[in-house]
Amino acid sequence: MNRTIKVAAVGAAGVLALTGLTGCGGDEDENNVSVVGFSVLESAYDDLFTAFGDTDEGDGISFNGPSYGASGEQSRGVADGQPADLVHFSLEPDMTRLVDAGIVAEDWKDNDSTGICSQSVVVMIVKKDNPKDIQGWQDLVRDDVSIVTPNPASSGSAKWNLLAAYGSVIADNGSDEDAKTYMQEFFQHVAALPDSGRDATTAFTSGTGDVLLSYENEAILARQGGQDFDYVVPDTTLLIENPCAVTEDAENADAAQAFLDFEKSAAGQEVLAADGYRPLESAGASAVTVEGATNPDDPFPAPTTLLTVDGDFGGWAEADDAYFNDGEDGEPVGVIAEIQSQFGTS
Repeated sequence: MNRTIKVAAVGAAGVLALTGLTGCGGDEDENNVSVVGFSVLESAYDDLFTAFGDTDEGDGISFNGPSYGASGEQSRGVADGQPADLVHFSLEPDMTRLVDAGIVAEDWKDNDSTGICSQSVVVMIVKKDNPKDIQGWQDLVRDDVSIVTPNPASSGSAKWNLLAAYGSVIADNGSDEDAKTYMQEFFQHVAALPDSGRDATTAFTSGTGDVLLSYENEAILARQGGQDFDYVVPDTTLLIENPCAVTEDAENADAAQAFLDFEKSAAGQEVLAADGYRPLESAGASAVTVEGATNPDDPFPAPTTLLTVDGDFGGWAEADDAYFNDGEDGEPVGVIAEIQSQFGTS
């Protein structure tokens, strides 16, 4: 039986320009956990902070002034000295940067969720009633379609989107050359490359483009906040897995770990599900009714083909280098980065 979780309504403006939330009780100088996360995580963490504060483990723990932004920029900020007890990024390379810097432990993935706290899939956000009948990846390169997707130079969301596009060709029995040709066509249709997933949503809802590539949870959150658009889960898409960890020098490591444990629990994943994230299998979360989903009673339909970075791209260490890497001289050498640069959209 589905259990409806009530989530406080967020105004449309708030969906697009959310601000940091207050803590969950307790003196702000005691057990105040500093959180650094990727941009589209903000609203879900607001709800998680509140839910955690209602537990015995969360009593007296606060979260004043969490920082959210484009995943790559957030990771570089922590590497450069920004305080963080807990980090939650869009993709693994942003965590690897902190492992290499000695800020996150090398064994951060050695747990039941392999270091993942939240997950989603890549979807296509379209105008209300989908007037151009955009259903799949080939529709994106039609003459009458323009695309909004974040910039992979700063945004983790962008890399998920672009790998999903590339992988869709391979999944349809295409070759790497076919996929490269498709991506060349793809970038000819890109109307905007904002810095983050949240900025991309703002651009699309302000009138740019015919389709926005985004996280499924971002589409659901915006609809919960009153945005009047639809979204399509394509037959072939990519599983988005967002990593999280407590830092090695966390000032409030015990409090940060307690929150992380709650986030990965069934109760925590049910809160995330209500905000549009697909629950982790390891959590054993109950089914929930999700307002804003295309079908609230069946909010997370299974795509025909669900690609994964580990299974289809050799893992993030290999994929980031092969598709997005810049060489020592700053010139793009990754397959997608090189194609992107050809169209002046680096």
